Amino acid sequence: MAEQKYTDAEFEALLNKYDYSFQKGDLVKGIVCSYDSTGVIVDIGAKTTAYVPEKEAIVDKTIPLEETLKKNQEYEFLIIREEDEDGRFMLSYKKVAMAYSWRELEQLKAEDATVEGVIVSSVKGGVLVEVKGVRGFVPSSHLKLKPSDNIPGEKLELKILTMDIQQGNFILSNRKVYSDEQEEGRKDLFETLEVGQTIQGEVVRITDFGAFVDIGGIDALLPLSQISWRWVDHPSDILKVGDTITVEVIVIDKDKQRISLSLKNLEKDPWVEAKGKISDGQKIEGIITRIKHFGAFVEVFPGVEALLPNNELIEYQNQNNTILKVGDKIKTTIIKFNPDDRRISLSIKND
Repeated sequence: MAEQKYTDAEFEALLNKYDYSFQKGDLVKGIVCSYDSTGVIVDIGAKTTAYVPEKEAIVDKTIPLEETLKKNQEYEFLIIREEDEDGRFMLSYKKVAMAYSWRELEQLKAEDATVEGVIVSSVKGGVLVEVKGVRGFVPSSHLKLKPSDNIPGEKLELKILTMDIQQGNFILSNRKVYSDEQEEGRKDLFETLEVGQTIQGEVVRITDFGAFVDIGGIDALLPLSQISWRWVDHPSDILKVGDTITVEVIVIDKDKQRISLSLKNLEKDPWVEAKGKISDGQKIEGIITRIKHFGAFVEVFPGVEALLPNNELIEYQNQNNTILKVGDKIKTTIIKFNPDDRRISLSIKND
């Protein structure tokens, strides 16, 4: 085939077909032509094809380049570098996609919508996640589980707390999703619960004054005094986080949205059990459970404590040349047993 010859006028007209005024920062539309080892070749209607480096093409690392930008398909790109010596522009698809993602995330935040994020890694103070191609941070305080329990690649349901597009700050919460979902359940639960009702729950937190039990979206308090009929120094002596226990509802305060529970109410009352087994004048061996400045508490029957006055405690120690401590056994005499008032008077003098 003979080489086609153009007159100067014809050649100028041909060039004018590709006339353009693209510059850095412009948004342009282009059609994917092909791929090479480092990126994508795109036709944006310029004199030469434009180029998208792989790092500026990939939005989601789990999706191959050829699936992200499909051949012969048109996409929107940002010019990030003007013509090089070969007259070729450098483009970014990722920056355009990210801009649209930020815009979408702003709308989702305004709607207080739930978004899905993929865990990237655990870091100090929380975990990094990726949501719609945008990297965000979930603080430990806003995770339902500890950061170490969240594995890279796992998905989390999240709500957006704050976002600053200019600074690139993006903070999310997993716990807020959980709490919002539970709110409706809480309302229903408060309507259906009754004092005296038996319910099952999971121990979720232990403090010095008791344990908090999740009974279906509500963290109810199991006070230390309601854990056992026996003396308990600390809730952790009996319970641990993750335990599933059956408890009785003893207080419902709808105004303050508080519920109190009892574990010991589901056991037999030891003071009732002690009737007929303990009597005035009976000599009995007990175990010291606590020592105070006013005397020692002695368990004389499982779950039943009696007070040995301090003067008699001192007398016993002097007589036996010993210093008593918690856990020691001591022989005493029941002076007065009053199960209705839950009181027992002890003495060593009639021993």
